[in-house]
Amino acid sequence: MRMEVFQDAIFARQICHLKTKNYRPERVRVVTLGCSKNRIDSENLITQLQGNDFAVTHDDHGETDVVIVNTCGFIELAKEESIQTILEYANKKQTGEIGKLYVTGCLSQRYRDDLEKEIPEVDAYFGTLEMPALLSRMNADLKSDLIGERWLSTPGHYAYLKIAEGCNRTCSFCAIPLMRGGHISRTMEDIVQEAKGLARRGVREIMLISQELTYYGLDNYKVRMLPELLRRLAAVEGITWIRLHYAYPSKFPEEVFEVMAQEPSICRYLDMPLQHAHDGVLKRMRRQITSEETRNLIRLARESVPGIALRSTFLVGFPGETETEFDYLCDFLQEMELDRVGVFTYSHEESTRAFGMVDDVPNEIKMERANRLMEIQGAISFRKNQEKIGLSIPVLLDRRERGYFIGRTEADSPEVDNEVRVSATGHALNPGDFVKVLITGASEFDLDGRMV
Repeated sequence: MRMEVFQDAIFARQICHLKTKNYRPERVRVVTLGCSKNRIDSENLITQLQGNDFAVTHDDHGETDVVIVNTCGFIELAKEESIQTILEYANKKQTGEIGKLYVTGCLSQRYRDDLEKEIPEVDAYFGTLEMPALLSRMNADLKSDLIGERWLSTPGHYAYLKIAEGCNRTCSFCAIPLMRGGHISRTMEDIVQEAKGLARRGVREIMLISQELTYYGLDNYKVRMLPELLRRLAAVEGITWIRLHYAYPSKFPEEVFEVMAQEPSICRYLDMPLQHAHDGVLKRMRRQITSEETRNLIRLARESVPGIALRSTFLVGFPGETETEFDYLCDFLQEMELDRVGVFTYSHEESTRAFGMVDDVPNEIKMERANRLMEIQGAISFRKNQEKIGLSIPVLLDRRERGYFIGRTEADSPEVDNEVRVSATGHALNPGDFVKVLITGASEFDLDGRMV
């Protein structure tokens, strides 16, 4: 009898041990590189992994069994960062610090064959739309009930919301269609449902993103539906700010300005990459718009939505860009006085239409032009910020840092635009709160103020 009891105890202990082993979540680290679209892809992947009982961290350097690197392959610097990150974890795999290494995202989509030859330590490579295959490789299932749910890597009060995937444009410098494919719009019902879910979780600000917002709906509704989508999103209870990123200027749906002027929750803010202003460069870039049409669009935006903040990016050093063409871009920037500007130097990308052109602007000239353009914008930004001193402006608080709250105005998107710093002393507030701030000081790219 005693022996039977002992054997039963041993058997029970073994079963318990097996259960513990089976139910211990495997530790996975997801590392995200690149843009906000990649961030959303990682958030969706993490949601699925968690739904399959994995313990997942995001960009964390603690102990882990599996690393998944979500790469960027947009321009040369981004590719270099992605490759260095892959090599870092490949070395850790060789030393036994991690068990498995998987690579996904844009670089993997574009250069999979080359990567498999050059970095064979990676267990498997996956493209931008191959999350089901990645999950399967990890013995995980794609759980349909989690589609539309999303773990957030952003602070809990704001989130990015992707409304479409891919791009149908043929800009000569851009490799995005090679990595993301053609434009595919999500349905309005799915987008609104996701926005409602985010609002229930406490998100106050959503930032609409895709490779091109203004193309939204042409594929599945046969008409540009961004204005209608904005109206539906504006009706979602709990969302205070809706921000628009990456609007293509050619054939811009002007009704968007009407909705922006009518709906208080649509931020008076538009991120519209212009890339250049000289007609010759715009034509070589295949941007499908002229300099005068661009000026008219900016004027229309400001007339239709008084106080709108316009953000743009420009590309300098494109093949054949002369000093005269660059000087024209400088004059354009001084004339139009955009509120927010980013500048990139041209990267000669394989398989793009521009790759057949001669990359004839030296790197040092590209950098010098980028710096000159940002100097012009710096002066514009300083003057515009100085004009805000003495004004009381609504501010969304993002974080608390060394005795201060750091927040943003309606004219600012996180990570890329201005920030507002206000003393936290004597204020029982939290990130995600909206407050009124009296602006008391201003620099080129930031503001100081005090609570009203």
